[in-house]
Amino acid sequence: MEFSEDQIRRYARHIVLPEVGGTGQAKLLDSSVLVIGAGGLGTPLLLYLAAAGVGTVGVIDDDVVDLTNLQRQVIHTTDRIGTAKTASAGTAIREINPDTVFHAHDERLTAANAAALVAQYDVVADGSDNFETRFLVNDACHLGGTPLVSATILRFEGQIATFRSGLGTGDPCYRCLYREPPRPGLTPSCAEGGVLGALAGAVGSLQAVEVLKEIMGIGDSLAGSLLIYDALAASVRKMKLPRDPGCPLCGDAPSIPDLSLHATANAGE
Repeated sequence: MEFSEDQIRRYARHIVLPEVGGTGQAKLLDSSVLVIGAGGLGTPLLLYLAAAGVGTVGVIDDDVVDLTNLQRQVIHTTDRIGTAKTASAGTAIREINPDTVFHAHDERLTAANAAALVAQYDVVADGSDNFETRFLVNDACHLGGTPLVSATILRFEGQIATFRSGLGTGDPCYRCLYREPPRPGLTPSCAEGGVLGALAGAVGSLQAVEVLKEIMGIGDSLAGSLLIYDALAASVRKMKLPRDPGCPLCGDAPSIPDLSLHATANAGE
């Protein structure tokens, strides 16, 4: 792939990295990523994917910008309150990198549209804030053979993992970590439990790094591991996450053949 003079200047700090070079940058420019949610995690993620030169970026979210979002959702601005989050994100992405093709999916993620959406992209990055969406995205990615980089935040803690169970690599899926969604009300949302705004930027940026690594095929993947960041303790732990042979999705005797069992989900945070 030949780069334009502007591209050589824009991505110079990537190209000089031996692990990236022109080959890695070309992979980024030729890639596509779907981001689930234009919220606390999705907004720094979207900014860095566009800045890095990911060729096509899509985001699904049916919410609008609210004043309470601005403490952590840095892609949105005060003058865009009341605007669809997908439209607000698109404005910022075009300002950062006009060469990035942006697709706004201003809708709710459901079992009816998840498979078709996932099939349009090379990698999916989940930044949703509810278990229903996380399970739906995981199942759609597994069944569609699409790599998934998932992250969550609450209060002062964040978690990141990469799932490649649908690629036949023997790696675990999200259901190997959590078999099924917890009972309603058992785990608070960010609105109920709170979240440090800067934590969203830190974890969303780490999530972006893992997405870029997956696209370029460099470094050690987080597939088979769970990274836990505790902001208050200033600690990072990396735990092994083995595949569960009894997993209903990726185990030895799977019992989830399609997405029809899922209720409507919401992209959220």
